[in-house]
Amino acid sequence: MHSDRDSSSPDIFLGLMSGTSIDSVDAVAVTFERNKLSVLGSITYEIPDSLRHDILALSKPGNDSVNLVAKTDIRLGQLFADASLQLISDINIDPSKIVAIGSHGQTIRHQPPSEENGFSVQLGDPNVIAANTGCAVVADFRRADLAAGGQGAPLVPAFHEFLFHSPGKTRIIINIGGIANITILSGDGKCFGFDTGPGNLLLDAWCQQHLKQPYDDCGAWSEQGEINYLLLNHLLDNPFFHQVPPKSTGREIFNLHWLTEQIEEHSLSSEDVQATLTALTARSIVNSIAELSIDIHGLYICGGGAFNEALVRTINSYLQEHKYPASGLTSDIGLDPKWVEACAFAWLAKQRLDGNPGNLPLVTGASRPVVLGGVYLP
Repeated sequence: MHSDRDSSSPDIFLGLMSGTSIDSVDAVAVTFERNKLSVLGSITYEIPDSLRHDILALSKPGNDSVNLVAKTDIRLGQLFADASLQLISDINIDPSKIVAIGSHGQTIRHQPPSEENGFSVQLGDPNVIAANTGCAVVADFRRADLAAGGQGAPLVPAFHEFLFHSPGKTRIIINIGGIANITILSGDGKCFGFDTGPGNLLLDAWCQQHLKQPYDDCGAWSEQGEINYLLLNHLLDNPFFHQVPPKSTGREIFNLHWLTEQIEEHSLSSEDVQATLTALTARSIVNSIAELSIDIHGLYICGGGAFNEALVRTINSYLQEHKYPASGLTSDIGLDPKWVEACAFAWLAKQRLDGNPGNLPLVTGASRPVVLGGVYLP
């Protein structure tokens, strides 16, 4: 398939990730020469407010407009293409050296299988990305896992295993995007993982509603409030936290409407709610780790939550209660926490083109390992 490429320079893959927070697209260019990841460059590409508004409208359960889905799919495809072209220009790489762009797309609905079939819907038409960049695109990563009976999420643990596994050491990777998930990398080579609950999603939404700011910078606003333990325990009663893995979640369960219902009986300042939401993210992550009852050699945080200093401090105080080591960042073991997820989708694109599985049945609950994603040619 790639025989006409210049063999003297390593194959380049782009990874595109737009998460549950819907604030921006992360774009990275990487190589995997001799099976070792190298980041050539990265950018953050903003999502315009009008597009963000349409994505949020489509993320609410209920009546949807097929028209809006189709239009948003194309607009997002164009945005992902623009982000790719901006990155290609910024770091001055030859597009013909790019083997593929791995595009996760923007999730608008994620429904894990239960009594009914599960589904996961990502927008950002890969045909538009391919046509505008002239590069092959690998996209639609989740549905092959769902078709094999899995949850379609989380998908990053397989990449965490590739990059962060250390023989003889048990490491936990804590990925805090809109939703938080953990990957357990056992010293004996086993890999396990699942969503723990809300990451930045509720923190961002509450901040947007009250401060009209996209996020709580470094968690400074939450530190002006006090944790309300009555509310915290009430929030932790949500059935999701008591489900046994494999499990995944999204905006369908944890959203501003749900939060507003939960706090109706509590008369709290907005800062106190933010402090309590910070504790909710931290506590649900640490509770999930504590329930594993395993010895841990190191914990490393990635995702946007890594930059919320108040959240990281709260996680560490809860880890200390359980006598676990304090968490570090994935930069301590090889990759900037901001770019881990985008790199994961570049890697998943490579897995697809190499014909290798991208899911971990132990993580997603799928019946077998499957090759993830479809290939879209320019």
